[in-house]
Amino acid sequence: MPRHCLASLVRPANLALVAALALGAFGCSETKRAPSPAAEASPAAAPATTAEPEEALTPKQKLALARLPGVSGADKMVTEAQQAARRAPGKDDLWVALGQAWVRKARQSADPGFYLNADACADIALERVPDHKMALDLKGLVLLNGHRFEDARALAERVVAAHPEDPMAYGTLSDAFLELGRYDEATAAAQRMVDLKPNLPSYSRASYLQWLRGDVVGAKQTARSAIDAGRDTRDPEPRSWVLVQAAMIFLGEGDVDGADAGFDKALEKAPEFAPALVGKGRVAMAKKDYARAAELFSRAHTSSPLVETAWLLGDARAKAGDDKGAAEAYAIVERDGKRTDPRTLSLFLSTKDRSPEEALRLAREEYEARKDVVTEDALAWALFRAGKIKEAKASITRARRLGTKDARLMYHHGAILVAAGEVTKGKKLVAEALALWPTFDATGAAEARALLDERVATR
Repeated sequence: MPRHCLASLVRPANLALVAALALGAFGCSETKRAPSPAAEASPAAAPATTAEPEEALTPKQKLALARLPGVSGADKMVTEAQQAARRAPGKDDLWVALGQAWVRKARQSADPGFYLNADACADIALERVPDHKMALDLKGLVLLNGHRFEDARALAERVVAAHPEDPMAYGTLSDAFLELGRYDEATAAAQRMVDLKPNLPSYSRASYLQWLRGDVVGAKQTARSAIDAGRDTRDPEPRSWVLVQAAMIFLGEGDVDGADAGFDKALEKAPEFAPALVGKGRVAMAKKDYARAAELFSRAHTSSPLVETAWLLGDARAKAGDDKGAAEAYAIVERDGKRTDPRTLSLFLSTKDRSPEEALRLAREEYEARKDVVTEDALAWALFRAGKIKEAKASITRARRLGTKDARLMYHHGAILVAAGEVTKGKKLVAEALALWPTFDATGAAEARALLDERVATR
């Protein structure tokens, strides 16, 4: 891919980069969780005749060969890869392929416990070949999803030093730098990935980075390149994911119909694809069809039980008048958020103006591990709700340094400025947020409209 694709990212500016789902666009959604019961080794997975007997398997092999009781596409991929590894346990590449199938299972189920199975596969290969490039790449992915970002960065740098032509390692390096708030380095790594292999994963990263920089036009163009590159009919989900990513750009601009068409396209080849269902639920919320939104969010949460999806489900049910159902969904947010996604839980509590001390504690703990602007925004909003306006202003200023055109982030900035006495500037940002995406968040959008109606002395 030509260098000009990311030129807008590397020009000198007082901006950097950002990542993650909490901005309401797209990003990595996996969170930490204890091993899933389905990921435990099971003797019921009978070995093939050419494989070693069950009692001869190492603990890591048993974890890698754990039986999955489901029948989803990811389950089938894992099962087929397990059969191949059993038939030829001495072939390291087969264990890596099995690990990649476990990664797909973790993503599809939103259960990061399955990354432990993937990690076992990587270790099996690395025990025999310590410099096995693909196994190291797999290990890096596991570290990222375990929120061990410094370890992922160190490993990726080790891989690119030994294998400077490995695009996946540069992707891991970019992702790790992104979470650590080292945005220029994240950009350089992403650019190198694009240069080495201009395909769906590299174009997708480039598009996201452009969007984070505020280059919406460039982000759309690069997303088109990613979509065009994703033509593998055997595995439609990566292309569906990029279609969702692109559709969210349109939705973030208030183009509801354009976004809806993108979500529909994502569902054509991957029916019940949870991210697309969530997107269509957001569209239904924008059209005030709250019952439809609740149905879509419920379907998405059933197949991929993310904390943010439960939050959206609660909002849709509340808007539809189902207070009991909303309370049940919000209870899931608090229950699962504590175990798997403390940052989203912190933002949820701050958005709903609940338990400000707990929200602030969670945000500060997350900030110890990751310095991206999503975490910075969650910290700023928690500080705001806790009445620490001066600290909130400093934090939201850092979160907004990228110029990202995200309505929720802009609203938070504006509301904090109003609280700090900069009413004219703050209300201008709030109005811009509502003009960009009027339904960015059920609670936040309502607060934003109320804030604009308030008679506050200007400054």
